[in-house]
Amino acid sequence: DEIRSEIVEKLELLRERPKRTERPYIYHLDVGAMYPNIILTNRLQPSAIVDDATCAACDFNRSKNGCKRRMEWVWRGDYSPATRHEYERTKDQLSREMVEGEPFVKLPKQTQEQLISDRLKTYARNAYRKTKITEEITKSDVVCMRENDFYVETVRRFRDRRYELKKLTKTWKKKTTTAENASEKKSAEDRALIYDSLQVAHKCILNSFYGYVMRKGARWRSIEMAGIVTKNGADLITQARILVEQIGRPLELDTDGIWCILPKSFPDNYNFELSDGSQIKLEYPCVMLNADVHDKFTNHQYQTLTDPERGEYKKRKENSIFFEVDGPYRCMVLPSSLEEGKLLKKRYAVFNFDGSLAELKGFELKRGGELELKTFQSQVFERFLDGDSLEQCYASVAEIANHWIDVLDTQGESLETDELIDLISENRNMSRQLEDYGTQKGTSQTTARRLGEFLGAEFIRNK
Repeated sequence: DEIRSEIVEKLELLRERPKRTERPYIYHLDVGAMYPNIILTNRLQPSAIVDDATCAACDFNRSKNGCKRRMEWVWRGDYSPATRHEYERTKDQLSREMVEGEPFVKLPKQTQEQLISDRLKTYARNAYRKTKITEEITKSDVVCMRENDFYVETVRRFRDRRYELKKLTKTWKKKTTTAENASEKKSAEDRALIYDSLQVAHKCILNSFYGYVMRKGARWRSIEMAGIVTKNGADLITQARILVEQIGRPLELDTDGIWCILPKSFPDNYNFELSDGSQIKLEYPCVMLNADVHDKFTNHQYQTLTDPERGEYKKRKENSIFFEVDGPYRCMVLPSSLEEGKLLKKRYAVFNFDGSLAELKGFELKRGGELELKTFQSQVFERFLDGDSLEQCYASVAEIANHWIDVLDTQGESLETDELIDLISENRNMSRQLEDYGTQKGTSQTTARRLGEFLGAEFIRNK
C-alpha cells in the first residue's frame, strides 16, 4: 500500500502539472523474444491457417467451440503504373524487333519476359516518372485454435530452454565476482561463456521459426502466418509509442522496442520485500506497458487438448508478450538526417551515467581509401558528454573534427608513416580465386593483380 500510494501521488502530480522543466530519463523498452512470443500467444503455425472449406469438413465446426480466431495481416505488392494496353503495345513492338541478330519471338520465354519488363520499366519512368506503385491491402484469415500444436510446442520448448540458459549465465557471472581464487574465477567465467553462447544459439533458432515460414519453397511456407506475426509486432510498438507520447517522448523505434525519454518525476523502480527476506523488483515503465499489452493483445480463445480420446479441449487466456526495460541512461546521441523527410534508422550512441558507452549502432563503418572511421568516431563519442550546455558540447566535439580535417588538408604531414598507412589501409579477403572474378573491379582484385605484376604471376596463381 505504501508503494502504491507513492506511485499514485507521483502520477497525480504529473496530471496536475504536465508541463515541466526537469532533466528526463532515457529508457529502452523492448519486447522479449517478440516474434516467438507472438507465435505462442496466438497459437500460430502454418497448418493452423485454415479456410472455409477446411472448417466445413471439421468435426469441431460449431460456434460454441470458439476455435476459429480471425486475425488481420497486411499484404504489400508492387506493380507497374503502365496499363494493360501499354503492356500489350510494348510486347507488340518487341515482337517485330531483332535481339542480337535473332527474332524476339524465337528467344526463350524467360528472356522475352525480361526484355518486356525492362522496356516497360523504361516507358513507365518516362511517362509516369516512376517505375512501380506500392499498394497495401489489409486481409484477414482464420487461425485454428485446435490444430495439432507440434509447431507451437517446439517453439515453446526452445524459448523456455533459452530462458533457463540466460538464468544460468547470470548465475555464473555472479559467481565470478564471489570466487575465492583464480581457479574458481576462471571456471565460473568459462561456464558463463558456454551458457551465454548456448542462449545466443537458441535465440538464432527461435528467430528462424518466423523466417522459415517466409522462405519461398519451404515445406510449411505461410505468408499469412508471417503477415499476422509482423502486423501484431508493428501494432505492439505503435501502441507503446502512443502510450509513451502521453507521458514523454519517443526517440527511436526498433522492430521490437522503443527508445524514449520520460520525466524524472515519473515512477521508476520499486522493491517489494517478501516474507522470506528476498526482494522483487518492480519497474513501473515496464509494468505500465505490459498492462496495456495484456488488455489489447491477450488471446482469449487459446485451447489445449485435455482428452485425446473424447476430443475435449480446455479454453484459457494466453499472453506471453512482455516488455523489458533497460535504463535509465545518461545520454543518447541521434544524428540528424541529411535530407528532409528521410530519417536515419538504427544509428545512435547511448551512454551510461558513469560516462561509458552502453550501446552503439550504425557507426561501425570502414570505407576504403578514407580515414578509418572507427578511430575518429571513438574520439568524437568521448566528447559528447563534455560541457554543461549544447554549445560547450559542440565546441568540444568540434576540436576532434578540426584535428582530423587538418590531417586531411595536410595529407597526414603531422603523422608518422606507419600511423598514416594504418589509417588509409583496409583488410579484405577474396572468397574465390582471382581468375573467377574476370574483369570485375574492386580493391581486393586490383591489389592482387598489382602484386602479380610486381612479384610475378606464379605468386598469385591458384590463390
